[in-house]
Amino acid sequence: MIIEMIQKENDIKKLDHTQLKELAEEIRGFLLDKISCTGGHLASNLGVVELTMALHLTLDFPQDKLIWDVGHQSYTHKLLTGRKDGFDDLRKYGGMSGFPKRKESECDAFDTGHSSTSISAGLGYVAARELKGEKYNVVSVIGDGAMTFEALNNASRLKSNFIIVLNDNNMSISENVGGVSKYLGCLRTAQAYTDLKKGVEDTLKKIPGTGDRIVSRLKKTKSGIKQLFVPGMFFEDMDITYLGPVDGHDVKEMVRVFNEAKRVDHAVLVHVLTKKGKGYLPAEENPAKFHGTGPFHLETGDAKESKGADTYTEVFSKVLLDIAKKDERIV
Repeated sequence: MIIEMIQKENDIKKLDHTQLKELAEEIRGFLLDKISCTGGHLASNLGVVELTMALHLTLDFPQDKLIWDVGHQSYTHKLLTGRKDGFDDLRKYGGMSGFPKRKESECDAFDTGHSSTSISAGLGYVAARELKGEKYNVVSVIGDGAMTFEALNNASRLKSNFIIVLNDNNMSISENVGGVSKYLGCLRTAQAYTDLKKGVEDTLKKIPGTGDRIVSRLKKTKSGIKQLFVPGMFFEDMDITYLGPVDGHDVKEMVRVFNEAKRVDHAVLVHVLTKKGKGYLPAEENPAKFHGTGPFHLETGDAKESKGADTYTEVFSKVLLDIAKKDERIV
């Protein structure tokens, strides 16, 4: 199996590009086998397999810093950094954490367990890098339900590279609502701009001798074309270069875009479209159910019978409901 060839960080770079699709399938199969026994965050991790692979093909660990928002979607990252054996004791006392942990691996840049912190944490790493005169890449992966504008506002002032990957699956734990979600919906469907941009680039590249140079200059120049096809272009208006939307299950295309993002001398946002629960039909059809799950039957997706005492969440919920029945002020 190809997954057995991944023993430590950066081993994925030794694979032939023809092996990457099979590796993605093996990773999904591995996660399903393990999480169906131990429980854990399933749908979110199934959705970022190719995204994580592309990041690992683009970055050098542990020198480069990859920061996961919340961190519950870091299982593939753990696999690709040599922690495969830890999944037998996932989220057990003394076992491997379900979140990034610096004490587990120097490839985990930031201990995290809450949403909306990754851009701010990434900014801290960028500031430290510049103050110390060091050279490494900083990438923050954040979900479409967790975007924070205070952090984006600070990122817009940067004069050095910082990559924000917007993992857009149109969900957080459940379906997103509100203005940001509506705006991102416009970006997802702005295919006219994406198609035009690609068509112009392809045509210019055919010009003998000068085509590539013209394309390079155009990419370095702010263009008003995007404003015509993508209303508002909020990120560009903040001086954050916007790249995307990109298919979050196309490793080759993401690697190309991430390498392009690394050449930008300021903050850049890469908009990646993923499908939560991808590759496992029950999780695709009901991603909220499989966001965080206990042990389940792999064939059906049905939960295995619970053994032992109620969980903390179950106790809390039952007590709160009992109180609400007696007190009409409880909402």
